[in-house]
Amino acid sequence: MENNVIISIQGRQSFEDQEPEVIELVTEGQLAQDGEDGYTLSYQESELTGLEGTLTTFQVEPNRVTLLRVGEVNSQMVFEEGRRHLSMYNTPYGALSVGVSTRKMKAQLSDAGGSIEIDYALEIDHAVAGENLFKIDIRKKGLTIRQ
Repeated sequence: MENNVIISIQGRQSFEDQEPEVIELVTEGQLAQDGEDGYTLSYQESELTGLEGTLTTFQVEPNRVTLLRVGEVNSQMVFEEGRRHLSMYNTPYGALSVGVSTRKMKAQLSDAGGSIEIDYALEIDHAVAGENLFKIDIRKKGLTIRQ
């Protein structure tokens, strides 16, 4: 079953000797159960994120989250706590080798929504490109958020 949902994303990227950069985004998307204990969350990127024309999908399984982007930017990033994954990040300007080392990950989803939190280090062409943390809150469209 697919649900229309409201997705609130907060991302923080830190670089050595610089103030962290924080972005926040609220958008509409779809949440669907995928198999017995997995979920798929997807939404269209906008001009605000600089990825307009790209569909972003999170495939959430126990112990693993895969981020897929298809469109103007094509990429796949795999998050597993305590593991490092390499992938290619294809942009209109060329391809980059991207390494993702996940320090902490928590994903709790149900048909009503839930949350995903991932803390990871990013390498681009084998050079550390920053520390990242993103939190995603998902709720069914029309439901209010409890604080």
